[in-house]
Amino acid sequence: MTDGQDWICNYFNYYTEIEEHFQRARGTSLFLLSPLDWALVESWKNAGVPLEAVMRGIDTAFEKWRARKVKTQLVNSLAFCAQAVLTEAQVMAGSAQPARRAPAPPFTLDELRAYLSGNAAALPEAYGEIAAALTRLAEEVEQHYQNLEALEQRLTVLEEKMIAAARVRQGEEELLDARRELERQLRPYRSKMAAAQLAMLEKQFLERHLLEKAGLPRLSLFYMR
Repeated sequence: MTDGQDWICNYFNYYTEIEEHFQRARGTSLFLLSPLDWALVESWKNAGVPLEAVMRGIDTAFEKWRARKVKTQLVNSLAFCAQAVLTEAQVMAGSAQPARRAPAPPFTLDELRAYLSGNAAALPEAYGEIAAALTRLAEEVEQHYQNLEALEQRLTVLEEKMIAAARVRQGEEELLDARRELERQLRPYRSKMAAAQLAMLEKQFLERHLLEKAGLPRLSLFYMR
């Protein structure tokens, strides 16, 4: 397996595993993560926070919460665990990690081709240039399957172009509504996060909101779940 395959395999289930781990730690399997939570997970993924560090941070945050004599409220957001996650990430960054066996490929060649083609077909006519690029990637999928990290980089560039085009089409009121919703969800946790983390989280939240409202797909391989 190539380094690119190792890279994408290690994080292929990043979102799902974090969601399930948080649900188990909270003790409520039916609890659904909010848009703010998903934006936070995406900010961790983009910052290269290891999955193990996120899980350890979640466990640590809940252990401290359960040790409180007075629990004024339930833990209703991953943001409650943000500081503990960053602490665990810093600890892991300062210690050598044991070598791991290469995982199995996370998806087949046909599944990757279908994902790329499906995203191309889902794009409106106004995004024809991006759709054409995705179609070419699907046609050359055998080549890209050998280096998934390079493919992810290409998809990241295409998604950035798509977001930029969608932002031009976004109305002022829609953006204002998105910022109000962001502030409503983030207000209880602002004092617990560093400025850099807040900035990244705000960016991810607003981008996710923009794409959802525009009906546009996410292009990253991390969304093949």
